[in-house]
Amino acid sequence: MTDTASTIQARAAGQHGAGFGRRILALADELATWSEAPDRLACTYLTSAHRSVAAQLHAWMQAAGLDASIDAVGNVVGRYASAHPGARTLIVGSHYDTVRNAGKYDGRLGILAGLVVLEALVKAGEALPFHVELIAFAEEEGVRFGTAYLGSGAIAGRFDPQWLDRRDETGVTIAEAIRSAGHDPADIAMLARRDLLGYLEVHIEQGPVLLDSGLPLGVVTAIAGAARYRVTIRGVGGHAGTVPMAARHDAFAAAAELALALEQRCRQTPGVVGTIGQIAVTDGAANVIPGQCELSLDIRADHGGKLDAAIGYVLAKIRQIEVSRGVAIDVRDLHRTPVIPCAPRMQRLLAGSIERVGAAVCHLPSGAGHDAAMFHGVTEIGMLFVRCGNGGVSHSPLEIVAEEDAGLAAAVLLDALKNLHDAV
Repeated sequence: MTDTASTIQARAAGQHGAGFGRRILALADELATWSEAPDRLACTYLTSAHRSVAAQLHAWMQAAGLDASIDAVGNVVGRYASAHPGARTLIVGSHYDTVRNAGKYDGRLGILAGLVVLEALVKAGEALPFHVELIAFAEEEGVRFGTAYLGSGAIAGRFDPQWLDRRDETGVTIAEAIRSAGHDPADIAMLARRDLLGYLEVHIEQGPVLLDSGLPLGVVTAIAGAARYRVTIRGVGGHAGTVPMAARHDAFAAAAELALALEQRCRQTPGVVGTIGQIAVTDGAANVIPGQCELSLDIRADHGGKLDAAIGYVLAKIRQIEVSRGVAIDVRDLHRTPVIPCAPRMQRLLAGSIERVGAAVCHLPSGAGHDAAMFHGVTEIGMLFVRCGNGGVSHSPLEIVAEEDAGLAAAVLLDALKNLHDAV
């Protein structure tokens, strides 16, 4: 019995992917040796460790045969030029900064997958009908200065000059950090790309959906919309032993009721999640009824209508709690992002590539934000998720990606680049 062409292609992709996977994980291990802390991985924007990672990525891009540079915001850019000077540019990107107790693969997996794929194309002498820019974005997490997407925001033309005045906990501004790294903040405005062909990002899922489904890869349908609030509840403090329960105006009890209402509401609708991740009782003591507390409120959804409905419910519940418990609740709007849909054409491209390398296709939304969101409205975006091990944990040293899955993701990216001509 003879193999079909598709079977042969899938087998070849798997063999090629195996080499890709080993290389990606080894490179990720090497990048993780640069850290701001001796006992954990921390690589925040323009610290010494961050600049060392940038230098290493720059060296690897040059060694891969790419035209490499580090731009004014700290992005590391490797360009694989088309034989057609007037061709449009596809960006393949993700970020290399980390949270303060990070895993090795969040963001960096996508950079390294792009690196090994472009290196393979260069070695094979395989030309593409479009330019490719592999961009390792300098900042996505927002850890050091409290402002996320500095790297991708600059490339997408969405860098706000007011961000330059933001300070870290030591008082250093973003502008000062950029100058210390040898760059000129005035040059950031010139980084915006125009007339792009598209944007592709490979990223670990940072959740358990693919793992629980037994699937290595997934096509992202949309990046969830999010609303974030700071909630202050003011009740009446009092002695824990002398105020009857029926006479209390307990700020923490009001917060607890809100937390349960949020959980119950979000469980009712697939694709909606809600979290109270921070809570503090002002001047709390074991023998004092809480008179005031502050908490964070985060609501996300994979569809704008779902998000609006969940927000409306929670805000109405807050007003109900105010009345029933005799407390005053102030809600301050901190952050709101819309649902970012991935382009149908890019979804079809990635799904076709997954099929051609012999894997099953799964579509799923992203509950986390990504650099891809910055390119919404600028160009078509596509995202490929890679299975995350250890129950889907991420932003943690327990973050795991299997060698086989990393290799398969790179094989899919390679196939997508070779078949993107249909979208040109």
